[in-house]
Amino acid sequence: MVLDQGMADSAPINTTAASADRRRKARQPFRRERRPQERVRLLGQPVDLVRPEEVLHHMERWIAEGKQTVFANHNLHSLSLMRGSPAMRAFYERADLIELDSTPLMAFARLIGLNSRGFHRCTYLDWRDHFWSLVNRNGWRVMYVGGTAEVCQVAVERLTARYPRAVIEAQDGYFDVTPGSEGNQAVLDRVAAFRPQILFVGMGMPRQEEWIISNIDALPPAAIFSVGAAFDYEAGAQKTAPRWMGRLGIEWLYRLTADPKRLFHRYCVEPWSLIDLIWADVVAAVRRGGRTSAA
Repeated sequence: MVLDQGMADSAPINTTAASADRRRKARQPFRRERRPQERVRLLGQPVDLVRPEEVLHHMERWIAEGKQTVFANHNLHSLSLMRGSPAMRAFYERADLIELDSTPLMAFARLIGLNSRGFHRCTYLDWRDHFWSLVNRNGWRVMYVGGTAEVCQVAVERLTARYPRAVIEAQDGYFDVTPGSEGNQAVLDRVAAFRPQILFVGMGMPRQEEWIISNIDALPPAAIFSVGAAFDYEAGAQKTAPRWMGRLGIEWLYRLTADPKRLFHRYCVEPWSLIDLIWADVVAAVRRGGRTSAA
């Protein structure tokens, strides 16, 4: 199979022991147990103010317990989509942990008196290195559903080269997702046969969330993440913004300039549909005098 030249040339993988490099770095302290005050309500929806390290600690603990758990993330796009999708709402109601994937939302949360800080921003790109280090150290089985067949192949090859103890399989996202369809059942059978400890679903919002919740009872006792274009990044098919742009809250600008036709409506129009929720949070903050509101 001839690989796309852009994929083949971009971001070569360093095949040295990545996990060993990480272990030399001092780790910041973080809470190891869930606390009620880490879950708050923002724009009418619950979110968890956790660090990337805490996300992975909870994942590791729940994998050890053999529990099926769902990891979601919220940003302005997901909050807008929820308003017209019962399946999206059901997905977030089922989620065990909901990351906050939006620097503007974190700034707004702090403005209305919630205990939000920059380190609470959690996306795949924020915890990917630590995640794959853990997978490699534990020899976990990770399955990805999403992307094209070529992206899946290249991403698996690159990740396996860097993390040789990780067991990785990928299924492209081009199948009939209708519940009960032959294509959907074939994917569910493949997931079940692989027996992953971690299942990544990267088919974009809202398709990935709707697929997870529609098939939740048929999915294995794994840590299930909605991860968008995670393997596109690993394959080099999609470039990542510099992390400093994410910390400053302008990663959206990088993405918009890279793909304005697809993202203009999401970044420049959709947020206006949330004005009533934003105003409701501001009014509630004024009434409670800045006190934190737990979910």
